[in-house]
Amino acid sequence: MKNGFNLKQFIIITLITSVWVNISEVLRAILLVFPRMVSFFEGKMVIGQMALKNIVIWTLWDTLLTIILVFIFWLCTKAFGNNTKAVFISATVTTWATIGVFWIATVNTGLGEWSTGVMAIFFAWIGLLIGAFIASKLYKTGRWVSK
Repeated sequence: MKNGFNLKQFIIITLITSVWVNISEVLRAILLVFPRMVSFFEGKMVIGQMALKNIVIWTLWDTLLTIILVFIFWLCTKAFGNNTKAVFISATVTTWATIGVFWIATVNTGLGEWSTGVMAIFFAWIGLLIGAFIASKLYKTGRWVSK
Protein backbone atom coordinates (compact mmCIF):
# COMPACT_ATOMS: atom_id res chain seq x y z
CA MET A 1 0.00 0.00 0.00
CA LYS A 2 2.02 2.92 -1.32
CA ASN A 3 0.04 5.78 0.25
CA GLY A 4 -0.81 3.95 3.48
CA PHE A 5 0.25 4.91 6.96
CA ASN A 6 3.51 3.23 7.95
CA LEU A 7 3.63 2.98 11.75
CA LYS A 8 7.34 2.07 11.94
CA GLN A 9 8.32 5.02 9.74
CA PHE A 10 6.01 7.33 11.72
CA ILE A 11 7.52 6.29 15.06
CA ILE A 12 11.12 6.68 13.88
CA ILE A 13 10.46 10.08 12.27
CA THR A 14 8.57 11.20 15.37
CA LEU A 15 11.43 10.18 17.67
CA ILE A 16 14.05 11.93 15.53
CA THR A 17 11.93 15.07 15.13
CA SER A 18 11.16 15.06 18.84
CA VAL A 19 14.83 15.72 19.62
CA TRP A 20 14.46 19.16 18.01
CA VAL A 21 10.98 19.82 19.44
CA ASN A 22 12.21 19.00 22.96
CA ILE A 23 15.21 21.30 22.57
CA SER A 24 13.14 24.18 21.16
CA GLU A 25 10.39 23.81 23.79
CA VAL A 26 12.88 23.72 26.68
CA LEU A 27 14.69 26.79 25.32
CA ARG A 28 11.37 28.63 24.86
CA ALA A 29 10.32 27.75 28.40
CA ILE A 30 13.61 28.65 30.06
CA LEU A 31 14.42 31.79 28.06
CA LEU A 32 10.94 33.27 27.62
CA VAL A 33 8.06 31.73 29.51
CA PHE A 34 9.50 30.89 32.95
CA PRO A 35 11.07 34.29 33.60
CA ARG A 36 7.90 36.09 32.51
CA MET A 37 5.66 33.80 34.58
CA VAL A 38 7.84 34.25 37.68
CA SER A 39 7.57 38.01 37.18
CA PHE A 40 3.79 37.75 36.66
CA PHE A 41 3.25 35.69 39.82
CA GLU A 42 5.72 37.62 42.00
CA GLY A 43 3.97 38.31 45.29
CA LYS A 44 0.92 36.28 44.21
CA MET A 45 2.14 32.73 44.80
CA VAL A 46 5.30 30.69 45.20
CA ILE A 47 6.72 29.01 42.12
CA GLY A 48 8.99 26.10 43.03
CA GLN A 49 12.12 24.82 41.39
CA MET A 50 11.78 22.46 38.46
CA ALA A 51 11.73 18.96 39.91
CA LEU A 52 12.38 15.66 38.13
CA LYS A 53 8.63 15.05 37.80
CA ASN A 54 8.29 18.39 35.96
CA ILE A 55 11.04 17.39 33.56
CA VAL A 56 9.32 14.05 32.90
CA ILE A 57 5.98 15.80 32.30
CA TRP A 58 7.61 18.34 29.96
CA THR A 59 9.28 15.51 28.03
CA LEU A 60 5.95 13.71 27.69
CA TRP A 61 4.26 16.98 26.61
CA ASP A 62 6.96 17.65 24.00
CA THR A 63 6.70 14.09 22.70
CA LEU A 64 2.90 14.40 22.41
CA LEU A 65 3.41 17.72 20.62
CA THR A 66 5.77 15.99 18.19
CA ILE A 67 3.35 13.11 17.60
CA ILE A 68 0.62 15.61 16.73
CA LEU A 69 2.97 17.60 14.48
CA VAL A 70 4.29 14.60 12.55
CA PHE A 71 0.81 13.09 12.13
CA ILE A 72 -0.70 16.36 10.90
CA PHE A 73 2.30 16.77 8.60
CA TRP A 74 1.71 13.26 7.24
CA LEU A 75 -1.97 14.13 6.63
CA CYS A 76 -0.93 17.35 4.87
CA THR A 77 1.41 15.42 2.59
CA LYS A 78 -1.53 13.28 1.50
CA ALA A 79 -3.51 16.41 0.58
CA PHE A 80 -0.75 18.73 -0.70
CA GLY A 81 2.37 16.62 -1.21
CA ASN A 82 5.61 16.82 0.75
CA ASN A 83 6.30 20.51 0.21
CA THR A 84 6.51 23.92 1.86
CA LYS A 85 2.71 24.21 2.00
CA ALA A 86 2.47 20.98 4.03
CA VAL A 87 5.23 22.18 6.38
CA PHE A 88 3.55 25.56 6.91
CA ILE A 89 0.03 24.19 7.41
CA SER A 90 1.07 21.36 9.75
CA ALA A 91 3.18 23.67 11.92
CA THR A 92 0.45 26.33 12.05
CA VAL A 93 -2.39 23.92 12.85
CA THR A 94 -0.31 22.13 15.49
CA THR A 95 0.74 25.41 17.08
CA TRP A 96 -2.80 26.77 17.38
CA ALA A 97 -4.36 23.41 18.37
CA THR A 98 -1.86 22.93 21.20
CA ILE A 99 0.17 25.95 22.32
CA GLY A 100 -2.39 28.49 21.11
CA VAL A 101 -5.30 26.87 22.94
CA PHE A 102 -3.16 26.51 26.08
CA TRP A 103 -2.14 30.17 26.13
CA ILE A 104 -5.59 31.50 25.32
CA ALA A 105 -6.96 29.47 28.24
CA THR A 106 -4.09 30.51 30.51
CA VAL A 107 -4.53 34.22 29.84
CA ASN A 108 -8.33 33.99 29.88
CA THR A 109 -8.24 32.49 33.38
CA GLY A 110 -5.94 35.24 34.64
CA LEU A 111 -2.86 33.05 34.91
CA GLY A 112 -0.76 34.93 32.38
CA GLU A 113 -0.42 37.98 30.20
CA TRP A 114 -1.32 38.39 26.54
CA SER A 115 2.19 39.60 25.70
CA THR A 116 3.67 36.38 27.09
CA GLY A 117 1.08 34.26 25.31
CA VAL A 118 1.62 35.93 21.95
CA MET A 119 5.40 35.59 22.18
CA ALA A 120 5.15 31.98 23.41
CA ILE A 121 2.84 31.07 20.53
CA PHE A 122 5.07 32.80 17.98
CA PHE A 123 8.28 31.12 19.15
CA ALA A 124 6.55 27.74 19.43
CA TRP A 125 5.35 28.19 15.83
CA ILE A 126 8.92 28.87 14.67
CA GLY A 127 10.11 25.75 16.52
CA LEU A 128 7.31 23.67 15.01
CA LEU A 129 8.03 25.02 11.51
CA ILE A 130 11.56 23.70 11.92
CA GLY A 131 10.18 20.43 13.32
CA ALA A 132 7.83 20.02 10.33
CA PHE A 133 10.74 20.80 8.00
CA ILE A 134 12.78 18.04 9.71
CA ALA A 135 9.87 15.60 9.34
CA SER A 136 9.54 16.61 5.68
CA LYS A 137 13.18 15.84 4.97
CA LEU A 138 13.00 12.54 6.87
CA TYR A 139 9.89 11.44 4.95
CA LYS A 140 11.56 12.39 1.65
CA THR A 141 14.42 9.97 2.34
CA GLY A 142 11.97 7.07 2.09
CA ARG A 143 13.83 5.23 4.84
CA TRP A 144 12.15 2.96 7.31
CA VAL A 145 9.48 1.90 4.84
CA SER A 146 8.53 -1.77 5.16
CA LYS A 147 8.88 -3.56 1.87
